[in-house]
Amino acid sequence: MRKQRRIALMVAVLFAVGVLLSACGQADQAGGGEDKLKVGLVFDVGGRGDLSFNDMAYEGLNRAAEEFGDRIEVKYLEPTGGGENREELLRMLAEEGYDLIFGVGFLFTEHIQKVAAEFPDTHFALIDGYIADLTEDSNVVCLLFKEHEGSFLVGAAAALATETNKIGFVGGMQIPLIERFEAGYHAGAKYINPDIEVLVDYIGTTSEAFKDPFKGKELAMAQYDAGADIVYHASGASGTGVFEAAVAKDKLAIGVDADQSLTASEEQRPHILTSMLKRVDVAVYNIIAAEVKGEYKGGYHIFGLADDGVGYAVNEYNEAMIEPYKAKLEELKQKIISGEIVVPVNNAELEQFLQDLGS
Repeated sequence: MRKQRRIALMVAVLFAVGVLLSACGQADQAGGGEDKLKVGLVFDVGGRGDLSFNDMAYEGLNRAAEEFGDRIEVKYLEPTGGGENREELLRMLAEEGYDLIFGVGFLFTEHIQKVAAEFPDTHFALIDGYIADLTEDSNVVCLLFKEHEGSFLVGAAAALATETNKIGFVGGMQIPLIERFEAGYHAGAKYINPDIEVLVDYIGTTSEAFKDPFKGKELAMAQYDAGADIVYHASGASGTGVFEAAVAKDKLAIGVDADQSLTASEEQRPHILTSMLKRVDVAVYNIIAAEVKGEYKGGYHIFGLADDGVGYAVNEYNEAMIEPYKAKLEELKQKIISGEIVVPVNNAELEQFLQDLGS
């Protein structure tokens, strides 16, 4: 009798194990056992929480994680100090088998170029950086933006809204990339009013300039004291200092990259006329979606006004301030898209633009 009970028990156990194994096999066939696509992202200095460029990249990553959650695995990292370990973080993700790796910012250019050569089967996306001679077959794609076009529109908005006929620009690191913001802003303002004065200052010449809100506030305060009543910043996390200055002087500021009214304090919101939107989130999401669909292509993706890659912000907090100028801004937007207005990208082109404007 005991022997029969033992045999019956063994049969029951084996049956249960068999059912379990069968269920696992069905899960594998249904996709549960498939390897997920691994997407890694390395922020630049300032990291997540800069309320600007890095946060926009995170939004794109987060959107993809929510939409493709059952098919992808995401991871993000932040460099230390001044970003000295950018290359180390990229290589670590590649060694861990990540399929698609983002470097957020032009300072990743050399590092991605080097690591991508070491891992030819891994796909990389470089935001704001340019590597020459890439093709669709390359394992690197450069995500670039026409910042000058969006900046032209907020420059026009500043010229339309100013009461002192004097406006300001505070840039982060003085490099050609940030000078595109300056040139576009200056051109847009002068297009509206050739007699307007544009004050220009840069925080520094290293990447630390993107995370120095104290200096950002100092420069903006000086511009307000000099008569400017609107200051546009293109300085990453340093821009929080510009907003603080706008509150202190009861003047206006213009944000950058993200719609910064949405993340500003209640005290700061009434002082943000608009923000120049640079849709890094759209770029990050689009490349991840392409990777998921097996449609990744190397080379260059350039986002401008024509595809809503840049623009200006309108929301519940600034709508009343920007509404009087929307019709004119939309008119200018269409002229840029059609090619009737060609926005300068540097100071040399700006000088020629202003000469043509005056002729």
